Amino acid sequence: MSLVELIARADARGLAASGLACLDRCVPLLDGDDEALRPLWALLADDDADHDADGTCGAAGRDWAEGLAQVRDKLAGPDAGGEDEAVLLARRMLEAAPAACTGPALRTWADACSVASLRIHRLLDPVGDAAREADVPRDGGTEGLPPLVAAELRRQTGVLELLAERGAAGLRPALEVSTEGRRVLRAVVSRRARGRA
Repeated sequence: MSLVELIARADARGLAASGLACLDRCVPLLDGDDEALRPLWALLADDDADHDADGTCGAAGRDWAEGLAQVRDKLAGPDAGGEDEAVLLARRMLEAAPAACTGPALRTWADACSVASLRIHRLLDPVGDAAREADVPRDGGTEGLPPLVAAELRRQTGVLELLAERGAAGLRPALEVSTEGRRVLRAVVSRRARGRA
């Protein structure tokens, strides 16, 4: 299935993990450490966080808002006036995260995070200058995409597939996929900072 189809079919846990993973990979743009989003990942891994019929995240939903507020405080940056587009997109992902762990809100957020993260990777990809302004297609493969963007598209798809196939058991490998992507983006951000110095 395409990334668009996977998002459309994902349950609440899958949607929350998808949005969280996109944000997690972009944490280097917010000057966050590697553990910044760990409390929210832990909530999704709660065995009691079964998905109710109305699309909520079950037990995790009760603590999601509190955990989200703590993460926002931790990653609160300076006035965004001087920030570039990639940083602004990452900050908007965090700001737009729903306080209620519910299906419709999560689906909107997960979809927006998918688009924003791909856009960020396109902006930062040193090979992707030719099509920087174009949206990254999410309904096909990676052919023709610059390397950083193609890898991000594969990671997004992989996270959703893991959650669809394994449920809560897919969270650990999904986090590993996200951690790998965060390391890659941290290296890219570091190189970009050195180039601007």
